[in-house]
Amino acid sequence: MSERIILRTGEALVAGGPPFTAAEPEVVIGELDGPVGIALATLTGDQSKGHSKVFAILNTDIQVRPVTLCVSKVTVNNSRYTNILMGTVQAAIANGVLDAVRAGDLPKDRVNELGIICSVWLNPGVIDDDKLDHKALFDIHRKAMAQAIHKAMNHQPSIDWLLENQDKITHKYYQMGLDGKI
Repeated sequence: MSERIILRTGEALVAGGPPFTAAEPEVVIGELDGPVGIALATLTGDQSKGHSKVFAILNTDIQVRPVTLCVSKVTVNNSRYTNILMGTVQAAIANGVLDAVRAGDLPKDRVNELGIICSVWLNPGVIDDDKLDHKALFDIHRKAMAQAIHKAMNHQPSIDWLLENQDKITHKYYQMGLDGKI
């Protein structure tokens, strides 16, 4: 019998692409008969204005496995933003999930037993960028999702790494505050 996957967490930041394409998904992964399944079902039924929750799909009518619920970190109140979030980014997340299955981070024989909740961040600057690079946006969000899943399923970073590196790392926005930039 394989080890139960009760609740795993992970996040990843992938940046460095064209403007407004950075991705920072945060994931919770677990079995559908546990706390993640309950949370997933509750969130699916608890829609709220500006914070829709949708399943990750490759295209309309093609949901991925494990079932993955995308939850926006930002209030969505613009149709262009909605179309990019629920189009390019939603499909990228779906592909990242399948990449994680293909890589062995998610056990293929258990995809119908697992659920993923993904908190999605899409830079609001996409609203005004008429030259938004959708291919780069897709590729970056796909890569970030696969990385977040990998980190969750492999317990990364480890506590030993965190303790060893704690004093070497300063949060980017904290440093900007220290430098008077925010």
